[in-house]
Amino acid sequence: MDKIKNIFRDNAKYKILLLSVLITGLSYGLYKGMLDNFLAEVVQMGELDRGVTEFFRELPGILLVFILAAFYMLSAETLYKAGAVIMLVGMGMHALLPPTKVLATLAICMYSLGEHIQLGMKNTLTLGYAKPEHGGAALGVQSSVMQIGTLVGYLVIVAVFTMLSGAGTYTTFFLVAAGLAAVSMVFALRLTGKSKTDENKRRFYFHKKYRKYYMLEMFYGARKQVFFTFGPYVLILFYGANAAMISLLFAVSAVACFFASPLVGRIIDKLGYKVVMVADTLILVVVCFFYGFAHHLFSKDIAFIICCVNYVLDAVISLASMASNVYVQDLADNPEEVKATISTGVSINHVITIFIALFGGWIWETLGIETLFIVSAVLGLCNSAYAATVKSRNQLSEG
Repeated sequence: MDKIKNIFRDNAKYKILLLSVLITGLSYGLYKGMLDNFLAEVVQMGELDRGVTEFFRELPGILLVFILAAFYMLSAETLYKAGAVIMLVGMGMHALLPPTKVLATLAICMYSLGEHIQLGMKNTLTLGYAKPEHGGAALGVQSSVMQIGTLVGYLVIVAVFTMLSGAGTYTTFFLVAAGLAAVSMVFALRLTGKSKTDENKRRFYFHKKYRKYYMLEMFYGARKQVFFTFGPYVLILFYGANAAMISLLFAVSAVACFFASPLVGRIIDKLGYKVVMVADTLILVVVCFFYGFAHHLFSKDIAFIICCVNYVLDAVISLASMASNVYVQDLADNPEEVKATISTGVSINHVITIFIALFGGWIWETLGIETLFIVSAVLGLCNSAYAATVKSRNQLSEG
């Protein structure tokens, strides 16, 4: 606790913010840990339906820049509070409304809107509450608090759904998650101040020297979306994984990423971002192959285990996306340009993901999971080929 005090300003309301973030993480862990199974088992969503739902879940990410621009006069604290209220409404809709495809999709979209609004604001507030030259450490604390809450939520779902199942259990835990969202909102409402929102989040920034970064973000968004949306759904619909198993998989992935993140960062520094960007998607081809074809090569039980291992491996290699941020840093003339460019890259990422979600569901339903993951592998190869054209740090310095 003393170390945290050394990071944040004494008069800042960082404790309230961190409590809000912790409880939000716990609520999200419960929500995410059971959502895919809820959609498959209770709402009866098929492959294409899941793609459509993901389209609407990602839509707020695209609209966020316009929303923040429209409400530019509001402080970061006010927007953070608004995000908390909207997330509570979305979670409450899951708990109280009939589990139809339309209403479930609407609830997911509502929750996602609040989540996206809060995402940028909590970073802005954290940096504002930090002591000078301690911004990175403050963001690290905030991220760790969120991860701890989310992991606990996953583990609760593992424990409960190992013993219980059925629509009533899902409803009960949506109510619990909504209750936690309400508690988080209460803490959020206690935040005072008029912190300015990050202007880089309210506009697009394009420059020709970043065109390769923008293209890499498109490829990354496409390959990420296939696994994020359809990875768990393959395990549920094709292999019959229950909520406890899926939540355990999420928990293992979270722990693996927690320990792998510093290692990946060191690899990027040692080998360079170009090598990592190329190798990342070459490994992805292997992951996609086993995810799409394991059931042809092994018994169903063995294939299921192989797919689970590959899901975790995909989560770990996704950390290599940090390499593109380092690439931007080397190209940029100042820190503000870095923030603006990465913010625009995230928006580009979201644009491509919503279309991949739609087409991915259609490909799976009409052509099978093999074709879906062949497409993902091809996108990975395209990413590697394009990343190979990027100038390394030495080449940039020589240029």
